[in-house]
Amino acid sequence: MQFEMRDNVKGKAMSYPVTSQPQCASSSYQTQLSDWHTGLMDCCNDMPICLCGTFVPLCLACRISDDFGECCCTPYLPGGLNSLRTGMRERYRIQGTVGKDWAALTFCLPCALCQMARELKIRE
Repeated sequence: MQFEMRDNVKGKAMSYPVTSQPQCASSSYQTQLSDWHTGLMDCCNDMPICLCGTFVPLCLACRISDDFGECCCTPYLPGGLNSLRTGMRERYRIQGTVGKDWAALTFCLPCALCQMARELKIRE
């Protein structure tokens, strides 16, 4: 792409080719990813959370959602728990993937909920 500009002094057209694209400013810091403060199977580290996750997991899920700043009905929506867990990882810069979040919630729901509740409790 070329732009033409009139040189008023000499009265002739000059052409200025675009030689580079505008660049985005880069940030000067890097954030480091961390791990969950407790493991997936550390359910008994906090007995009230453990008992709630074992016997009334949907109530715990609603509390997690509310504590995280989302609607307490989010766990009842399709994919709601996955979005909560992934959102928690993103907000707190915790290592992991969407696939690992899905696997934890699918195969170990009470443990995953307890881990999320403990994480929120520790970070508050």
